[in-house]
Amino acid sequence: MNINPLDLLKNAQKMQEQMNSFQERLANITATGAAGGGLVEIDLNGKLELLAVRIAQQAMEGADTEMLQDLILAAFNDGMTRVKEEIGSEVGAMTGLNMPGFPGVQ
Repeated sequence: MNINPLDLLKNAQKMQEQMNSFQERLANITATGAAGGGLVEIDLNGKLELLAVRIAQQAMEGADTEMLQDLILAAFNDGMTRVKEEIGSEVGAMTGLNMPGFPGVQ
C-alpha cells in the first residue's frame, strides 16, 4: 500500500479547517431548557456556556428554595440535552458521522 505523505497533509489541513469552522459555529448553536412548565428557563450555547437564566415571579413566591433549586437543575439538564441534540445534528450534517452521546445524529 502506497501512502502519499502530501495527501495525508492535505487531508489533515482540510480536517483542521473543518474543525475551526465547526468551533466557530458552536457559539451560534443555542438551546433553551425549561422546567416547571416554563417557571425556569436556561439558555446554553454549543460551547456549553450558560447564556441566560430566567425565573418567573411565580417561582419566587413562597420562597421554596429547594423547589427553585430543583427547577434550575432540571432546566439546565433539559438545556444540555437540547444543545447536545443541536450539536449532534450539526456534526451529522457536516460529517455524516454517528456521534454517540449526541442524540439525533444518524
